[in-house]
Amino acid sequence: MQDAHYPARYWHRIDDGRLQCDLCPRDCKLHEGQRGACFVRARQGDQMVLTTYGRSSGFCIDPIEKKPLNHFYPGSSVLSFGTAGCNLACKFCQNWDISKSRDMDRLMDQATPDAIADAARQYGCKSVAFTYNDPVIFAEYAMDVADACHAHGIQTVAVTAGYLHAPARRDFFAKIDAANVDLKAFSDDFYFKLTGSHLQPVLDTLVYLRHETGVWFEITTLLIPGHNDSDAELTALCRWVHQRLGAEVPLHFSAFHPDHRMRDVPATPPATLVRARNIARKEGLQHVYTGNVHNAEGDTTFCPHCAAPLIVRDWYLIKEYRLDAAACCPDCGAPLAGRFDAQAGHFGRRRIPVSIAA
Repeated sequence: MQDAHYPARYWHRIDDGRLQCDLCPRDCKLHEGQRGACFVRARQGDQMVLTTYGRSSGFCIDPIEKKPLNHFYPGSSVLSFGTAGCNLACKFCQNWDISKSRDMDRLMDQATPDAIADAARQYGCKSVAFTYNDPVIFAEYAMDVADACHAHGIQTVAVTAGYLHAPARRDFFAKIDAANVDLKAFSDDFYFKLTGSHLQPVLDTLVYLRHETGVWFEITTLLIPGHNDSDAELTALCRWVHQRLGAEVPLHFSAFHPDHRMRDVPATPPATLVRARNIARKEGLQHVYTGNVHNAEGDTTFCPHCAAPLIVRDWYLIKEYRLDAAACCPDCGAPLAGRFDAQAGHFGRRRIPVSIAA
C-alpha cells in the first residue's frame, strides 16, 4: 500500500519561505506543518504532500444516472468513491460529513489504483467515479486510478465543482472520460458568500472542457430558494450555457434540502425545478433534467429534432431506450449527443456498498 503522505504536484516555494499550492485558485501558502483549505494537501518539510492518497471514505456501486450523467452509457453501473476534504466551503453542502471532515480515521478503506480498477472489472462496472467530495483535491490519486482503469478498459468519471488552475485542469481532465460539473449559481456574489470561492474559474473549466477536450460533460445546478433561483439568474445561466457551450450540453436542476449551515432555508419546491427547466428550454437548451424529485418529463431524454422520447426513466431505472445503432433517433434520424452503447444497461436503482482489498 502506498504511503498516505504522497508527494504532491502543483506547488512552488515563495520568497518568504512558504510553499504555495498551485492546484486551485485558493493559492494556499503554507508554513511547516500547515494544511491547505482543503485540509488534505499539507506541507511536510520542504515539499507538499497529499495526505489521502490510497485512502477512501468508502466504495459503492451506483447507477451512472446518480452522478448525474444521463448521456454517458445510460443504465450502466459505476464504482464510486471519494476521500475527505474539499477546496470549497459550501454552506449548503449535501455531503458535508465527508467533504468537511478533518477526521482522517474516517478513511478506513484503503486501495491501490490497480485494486480499484480490478474491482471495477470484477463487478462489471463500465466506469469508476471520483465523487462524494471533489476529486481535484486528490488529483494525483485520481489520475493514477484513471491510468489503471484505462489499462483495464474502464472509463473514468469526475464529479467536481471545477475549481482549479489551468495546469492542473489540463493534467486532470486528460485522464477523465466524463464529468459532471457543479455550476452552483451564476453570480460571483453567491460563490463568494456561500462557497468561499469565485465563479470565473468554474466558467473557465466549462469552456475548456467544451472547446479543448473530448471529455463528455454535463452540468448540475442545485437550486436554493431565494439564493440562485430567480428567473433573471436562471435565464442568464442558461443563455451563457447555450452561447458558450452549446445547446446539446445536458443541464440538471436539482432540489436543495436543508443541511449543514443552511438548515433554516426551506427545501426546493418541485415547481421551482419545472420553472427552471422551462426557462432553459426557452433559451434553447435541448436536454434539461430535474433531480431529487420524481418528474417523468424531467427524467426523460427527448430527440432534439422531433421531440420523440428516446430514453424514458423512472428515477434511475431505464424503462425505454429508443436509439438506433448509431445513437440516432429511430423516427427522424437526428443524432443524440453523448456516449451510448447499442443497448442500455440494466443496473437499475440499486446502490451497493462494496469492499476492496488494498
